[in-house]
Amino acid sequence: MGFWERIANIDRRWIYLLVALSVTLPMIIAMKFPIGLTPEAKQLFNAIDALPDSSAVMLTFDYYPSTIAETEPMSVAALRHMFSKDMHVLTVSNIPLGGPSIAERVTRAVAAEFGKEYGIDYVNLGYRANYVAVMHGLASSIESIFMSDNTGTPLRELPMMQNIKNYDDLDFIYVVADNATVDYWISIVNAQYDIRVGSGVTAVVAPKMYAFVESGQMTGLLGGMKGAAEYEKLLGKKGTATRGMDSQSLVHLLVIFFVIVGNIGYFASRKKEKK
Repeated sequence: MGFWERIANIDRRWIYLLVALSVTLPMIIAMKFPIGLTPEAKQLFNAIDALPDSSAVMLTFDYYPSTIAETEPMSVAALRHMFSKDMHVLTVSNIPLGGPSIAERVTRAVAAEFGKEYGIDYVNLGYRANYVAVMHGLASSIESIFMSDNTGTPLRELPMMQNIKNYDDLDFIYVVADNATVDYWISIVNAQYDIRVGSGVTAVVAPKMYAFVESGQMTGLLGGMKGAAEYEKLLGKKGTATRGMDSQSLVHLLVIFFVIVGNIGYFASRKKEKK
């Protein structure tokens, strides 16, 4: 059996091993695969970056635990950006399963990096049912919908909330979602209350969202892990999204390699048979 034939008939367990190494290696060793920047990602980053220091912003955790690989890096990168500008961050979730607890874990972890204090620099409102009613209610009074935060502390006891009463006190809303709630943030909050809204969504949801960016109803967009990696690049701080994209790139290169080798082996064996 010739060289190419042996390669074409390689034990599939070696292939599985190489794929596993391709996935895990970038998590251990930093790679330098290029990450192209889309205009939508730049627009979102620039919109937040242009906000004055100490601005009040809202960050939503409208995603389930099943999509954390794509969505959580978007939340982390944005929080790092916001806290680096000493912004006051108000978080909320329209997802009962996991959303409030994810917000609690992520905000506290990132806040610790910047020495931010809960109740002064950031507040987690948690979850309330019926997100359409919630979005409308926040326009008149946040406290009428959320009398207390996610831990049960009354909002009137939190210093940050003394200056944030409704949408009028927010400079920007960044929605991270894996479902249709982002549509309502645009159609209700942006369209009816004229609040600028940017978004980070899963790769499956992203194609639908580009129309809102083009129409000016949404200020910037991150699509999937690639979008999160773009934000990390713009921020100048690599995170899990960048490492995840490195893993994807390495696996894709491996697949292309095996496709080429497999075809060469196939034609080499056909040529030998004809002889």
